Order: sequence, then C-alpha cells, then structure tokens
Amino acid sequence: MAKQNKLVSAPKLRFPDFREAEGWDLKHGDDLFDAINNRAPAEVLPILAITQEHGAIPRGQINYHVSVTEQSIESYKVVEKGDFIISLRSFQGGIEYSNYRGICSPAYVILRRKGKDADGYFRHLFKSARFIQQLTRNIEGLRDGKMISYKQFSEQLIPVPIPVEQQKIATCLTSLDELIAAQGRKVEALKTYKRGLMQQLFPREGETLPRLRFPEFRDAPPWTFARIGNLLKEVSRAIDMDDTVEYSLVTVKRRYSGVVSRERLKGRAIKVKTQFIVRGGDFLISKRQIVHNACGIVPPELDGAIVSNEYSVLGPKDGCDIEFFNYFAQQPAVSLSFLNSSVGIVIEKMLFKLNTWLNHEFLFPTFEEQRKIAAFLASVEQNLKAESEKLESLRCHKKGLMQQLFPSVEGG
Repeated sequence: MAKQNKLVSAPKLRFPDFREAEGWDLKHGDDLFDAINNRAPAEVLPILAITQEHGAIPRGQINYHVSVTEQSIESYKVVEKGDFIISLRSFQGGIEYSNYRGICSPAYVILRRKGKDADGYFRHLFKSARFIQQLTRNIEGLRDGKMISYKQFSEQLIPVPIPVEQQKIATCLTSLDELIAAQGRKVEALKTYKRGLMQQLFPREGETLPRLRFPEFRDAPPWTFARIGNLLKEVSRAIDMDDTVEYSLVTVKRRYSGVVSRERLKGRAIKVKTQFIVRGGDFLISKRQIVHNACGIVPPELDGAIVSNEYSVLGPKDGCDIEFFNYFAQQPAVSLSFLNSSVGIVIEKMLFKLNTWLNHEFLFPTFEEQRKIAAFLASVEQNLKAESEKLESLRCHKKGLMQQLFPSVEGG
C-alpha cells in the first residue's frame, strides 16, 4: 500500500503571503531524497571532509589531514554540489550540505533531492534543533560510531511547504547567516587586533622597550626588572558565615576567559575552613591545571564572593596596577613561568607553587605607564565584548526564528 502524505499544522511564524495558505505536507524522507552511490569518477576530485561547522568542504580548506591510499579512494562516493550527507554524528548536529563537487568516504550516506523543492530550505531544516531532536527521539540507541541508515532516514516525517514558501524561508535564514558570518569576522578581527596590540605593548624577549609606546612615555626610561613578589601579595579573608546570606562561588575559566560565578551557596553549603572571601580586583591563580592558564581578576560585580582554596588569591602592592597585571599575565613568557613553578608528573595534575612563582622577575613599566596600557586595552576589550554580545544575540535570534519557522511534526 502506498504511503499517504499527511498535513502538519502551519508554523507559528509565517510570511504574510502564506498566512491564509493551507498547512504543510508531511512527507517521508525517501519521498524527498534518493540515496546516491556513484563511484570512480573519470576526473580527479577533491576529498571532502564532512563537518558540523562547515558542512562538506575540501579537506585542504580546513587543514584536515588524514592519509588515504589510492586504492581506498577508488571506493569513495561522488558528492555533487547540492547533495546532503548523513554523517556519523547526524543525530547530534543534523545532516550536512555540500557546496562542492568532490568525493567522500563510503561510510557516509549521500542524499540527493527529488523534484523542484529548494535546497536552501532543507539545508536549514536539517540543521535545526527541532529536526535534530526528532532524529534523536525517533532513532533510539544510536551513539557515536553508528550511522543513520537511509532506511532510518526514509522513515522520518519531514514538514514541507510549497516550493515558493520554501524559498522564502531559505532566503530569510540565509540572509541571517550572512549577517552572523559578517559579525563573526568582525569579532575575529578584533581578537586579532587585540593580540597584535598585546605583542607590541610588551617588550619582546631580550628587549627592555615595547615596540609601541604612548607619546607621553616615548622619552621615558626603559622598563626595569622586578620580582612578582614585590608587586603582588597573597591575601586570605576568612568567611564570617551568615546563614541568611547567599554567596557566589567563583571559578576561573581557562585561557584568560575571566573569573565567573559558578553557583550560589548558602549556610551549611559553605565550607568555612576551605573557602575565602574575594574582593573586586583580586587576582586568582588556580593551584591545579596551571598549564591551561587559569588565572584572572575578580570583576567588581563579584566583590564579596567566595573562592575555594584550590586558588591562590593575590592583591596588588604599591606600584602595581592590578588591571595591567591581568593583561601582563597573558603573555606566553608568564604562562611558561606558571608551568615552571608547578610540580608533578602529569601536566594536568601539576600543583602550582606560589612562592616559587613570586620569585620570578619580569620587566615592568612605571605605575603611570601601567595604568595607561591597562586603560587602553580595557577599551579594546570592552569593544570586543560588545561585538561578541551582538554575535551571540544574532545566533540566539536565529535559533528562536527557526523554532517558529519550522512546525513541530507532532503537531500534525
């Protein structure tokens, strides 16, 4: 008996031209796509990597290096531009789309659209959270290393509007993707700009002057060596526990990503002997996994939070601007000093020795120049943060939009 297409209720958000139109069709996967197994092309084609981030893309474009033999390539499948690929982790990240003609491992299932539907519509639908949830829910027991088969894909019910509405949805979401990509490039450019500034605002190894110096300091003396212990001091503030007060327990994110609140603690959850009060401007260094550069400054909004004794808490002495020191600590030479001040056999479990590190010497400018550098880098960082928040806002907007543009299969 032939399969009957069903109607699914329209999505929550619909373009004005289609608000009075009928509901969408529900079609099975094999009504919309064929499985393709073409092999042994006459010409040499690029080997495609199948990724969740880039879709199907030539390996050379993403620095993907996996050696393959000429004999194994003979079994590779031909992918045409516009094909879809079911990858090993499609149940986690959706079905990938190819903008390239090439070949891929025979382990993948190649799907080619039938009829006059819009590629762009399915490209967005197959990467939507709703479709991925549908795959996960309907294909029980599938885990890493297992592939969704064409038979399993064929059983999936897929919501399909008329082609002109498909194209409208695809155009809208593709335009949003382009906006997100442009904002992403802006954020990456700012990150590169910041890294370049950091390299120029601090002296290179063997030099006592940075390559970039503010006008008022260009005739000032070179930077001079100072022990870190002459600039920072360890602080310890006991908790005067109050059962009515709720405290933030803070942690340091890896790779200079800052100090953040991990959870809220109250009353008996607070371990008075192993947790301490921190103030805005304190500098925290993890005593473990120091290779990941887990250090950072406590922001003003976390003043009065608590931290476990897994961290060393440091404050500035006279002549040290703590904001400057926070940027200073991001230099590769300082990262190496963290590692050299740690003991242990396994890097991830090495224990940081604070007193050893405090004896390290580095070049520092005057307090006034420290403040100038810190203020300038803070302004760059503030701009980067604002643009990063815009990027995240656009991503959230797209996620919410996709939830409304694609109907739930269970609704039909």
